Amino acid sequence: MRTLRIVVWALVLVAGAILAIFLLTPRPDSSSQGNAIELAGFGGPFTLVGADGKAFSSSRLNGRPHALFFGFTHCPDVCPTTLSQLAQAQDAWRALPEATRPQLLFVSVDPARDTPGALAKYARHFHADTRVATAAEPELHAFVQALGMVYMKVPQPGGDYMMDHSATLVVLDPQGRQAGLVRPPFDPEAIAADLAKLAKAAP
Repeated sequence: MRTLRIVVWALVLVAGAILAIFLLTPRPDSSSQGNAIELAGFGGPFTLVGADGKAFSSSRLNGRPHALFFGFTHCPDVCPTTLSQLAQAQDAWRALPEATRPQLLFVSVDPARDTPGALAKYARHFHADTRVATAAEPELHAFVQALGMVYMKVPQPGGDYMMDHSATLVVLDPQGRQAGLVRPPFDPEAIAADLAKLAKAAP
């Protein structure tokens, strides 16, 4: 019995030590960016294919912060819902100076079906200011993975398929670097405010 008590107390002490380490370890403070953005540290320079079929690199962000959302035009629910919500933030950004105005970049994870033209037509149905891009494999996979996101093809009956993908927004600063993440459920007003702050803070 005494041995059992010693083991139990030892386990309690170990658990207490682990809890103390967890509570005392410093964490990134997302409040410095606002109410929506969670700080992150992935990403880097990139080159995709834009709506015009030409290279779309991080240099084409034109010194503006961007909210990047992954999806595809055959998406039945998440993409239409998210793009509709983000359109509210885009409307709010129209009041900002055009030179630093935040923008939305919709990147398709289904390049086999989403040609640049079809992708642009789909995205701009939700808002005329939306920018679009995609890439062939393996460049697309490398880009998505570099941002800490994922996607995969899911076969459907009859030979069709769907795409599972991360629903998190990736926030890019005016230099194309990953500034943070915004996880669902989305608050369009908070997203609009946070990216507006990012735009104003840009050098």
